[in-house]
Amino acid sequence: MHSSEALVKHYVAYSAKFLGITPVEQPKGTDVVRVAVRKLKFQRHIKKSEGEKIPKVELQISIYGVKILDPKTKDVQHSCQLHRMSFCADDKTDKRIFAYICTEPDTKRHLCYVFDSEKCAEEITIAIGQVFDLAYKMFLQSGGKDVESRKQIGNLQKKIQDLEMENLKLKKQLQCLEDQLISAQSSPAGSIPVKATSTDVFDMVPFTPGSSTSRIQTCNGNRNFPSLSPVDRGTDLFGAVPFDPFTCGLTDYPPDVQSKLDEMQEGFKMGLTLEGAIFSLDQVDSRC
Repeated sequence: MHSSEALVKHYVAYSAKFLGITPVEQPKGTDVVRVAVRKLKFQRHIKKSEGEKIPKVELQISIYGVKILDPKTKDVQHSCQLHRMSFCADDKTDKRIFAYICTEPDTKRHLCYVFDSEKCAEEITIAIGQVFDLAYKMFLQSGGKDVESRKQIGNLQKKIQDLEMENLKLKKQLQCLEDQLISAQSSPAGSIPVKATSTDVFDMVPFTPGSSTSRIQTCNGNRNFPSLSPVDRGTDLFGAVPFDPFTCGLTDYPPDVQSKLDEMQEGFKMGLTLEGAIFSLDQVDSRC
């Protein structure tokens, strides 16, 4: 086990031989990895017979993912973020071999990476599992736990907006009924005078979405505010700004950042499966 500080502030490095990458059908499963390992080991066996050496790489493991670098130039050849890793296993019969499955962000393909790690496959597998757990906890502490809350509050906000629209419809219907009642009370000359249309049957000013705004302006003695409709002003039918959970206590992320947070949440929720398995089943799977 490595210290959390080393995995957060720095990284742990391992030397290994890179057998290659191959697409797989599923994001998890010992059988899936076994087939991938045998396939890549067979390909390497053929290339070795042709005089080609297995390339050496450096693995850097941290909370930001697993990087595969050229050991001399330090150029990054591949990089897998932890939330996109779904399965990691080492060979219990061959302590050198381990593999992990990672999902491509663009194509959503599942790719299996296979390594020969000089008898420390189990240690590397445990290190990846440790850093995955650490990264997930840090993700939750840094605001990832609010992703689901934002979704729930967003749904509630949508319901509130629907209720406000329904309330506005009912207000209009009420106004229409009041107008009809006033018209019905109208009588010929000489009868009891009808109240001015500026008030309802209870001698009160009929409610309209814009009336509250005008009254507030008069009471405050400030008539410089533009008289916009609730829709134009981004307010509800009471003249108040609708509740926005993304600017009220929670961080407001741009859509692209929010989509990445959603992806990270889904990836971490899927989890990383660690297993010890037997990959070498025949003579071809002996030392490359």
